[in-house]
Amino acid sequence: MNIRNVADQLCDSEAGVGSPSRPVHRLIEYGRLPLFVALTKPRVMMLAVFTALVGLINAPVRLEPFVAFVAVLAIAAGAGSAGVLNMWYDADIDAVMKRTAMRPIPRGKVSRSEALVFGIVLGVAAVAGLALATALLAGAILFYVVVYTAWLKRSTRQNIVIGGAAGALPPVIGWAAATGDIGLQPLVLFLIIFLWTPPHFWALALNRCDEYARAGVPMLPVVAGRAATTRQILVYSAFLAIASVLPWAFGFAGAIYGAIAAIGGAFFLGLAFQLSRSGEADRRAAHRLFVFSISYLFVLFAAVSIDRSANASPSSRLPHDARIDVGSSVAMPITTNVRAREV
Repeated sequence: MNIRNVADQLCDSEAGVGSPSRPVHRLIEYGRLPLFVALTKPRVMMLAVFTALVGLINAPVRLEPFVAFVAVLAIAAGAGSAGVLNMWYDADIDAVMKRTAMRPIPRGKVSRSEALVFGIVLGVAAVAGLALATALLAGAILFYVVVYTAWLKRSTRQNIVIGGAAGALPPVIGWAAATGDIGLQPLVLFLIIFLWTPPHFWALALNRCDEYARAGVPMLPVVAGRAATTRQILVYSAFLAIASVLPWAFGFAGAIYGAIAAIGGAFFLGLAFQLSRSGEADRRAAHRLFVFSISYLFVLFAAVSIDRSANASPSSRLPHDARIDVGSSVAMPITTNVRAREV
């Protein structure tokens, strides 16, 4: 046995689930930073930040760069906190699922107490950084961790449907951080993500059915079977295709977005139809829909922002003064431009 193996064993024993005596001290060990980054579910966090940024950009308020940076950073911390606390609570089922068995906690690289401390610290920092959107951000974190992770995920086949509300909130939070209120446009963006979530996750679950069953998670494919799941995916995909063109129909975006939404929605629906017609042994149809759904949402939200920016003109905006509160005691004045039809 060489020195490196001995060192690895010592590190593993220190990071064991029941062993940490100084979790806060170990949080700051630089060599373990990638492990804590992994706990935040970076890819999920990026999607949350991106959709929140779309809400921020599309709000009828022009933020100062520093205020916008603080808002995005706080939203990222909030999304990361939800991911960390989700992994903290789900460590037991993560250990028995192939897809999640290599996460830091099941591997013994980070203890559950360390993850809990880290998640709480991120959550507090996120809420403190967004005074105007505090209620929404705190609500999203609590909903994801308490309602979805601790309750719905292990108790109902509709876990993804109801729990998806937390993942759909970032555009609303971004808009609220900029304006201090909630408008129709962020609610439409919320609806798009809400309807996108079930087909996305059920397509993944179809090819992971055995793992979810072994972990005791009542995902729809586990409790209702493949046929019922593919029918539900088709229904949600149809509603998603309709909802995706609403920003164009309501005038939030122009013809370029409308065309992208219509084509993307038709393709999404086509893949869902192919999945509903596929056989039990066909894993490719579900995988195609799952992979496409990720790109679809990114392209759709990028298009709504780009198209809106391209169609915005100085003559269509009316200036007024506003104040955006950052933190609990700092107020930063900004000049905003508002579309006349959005006043």
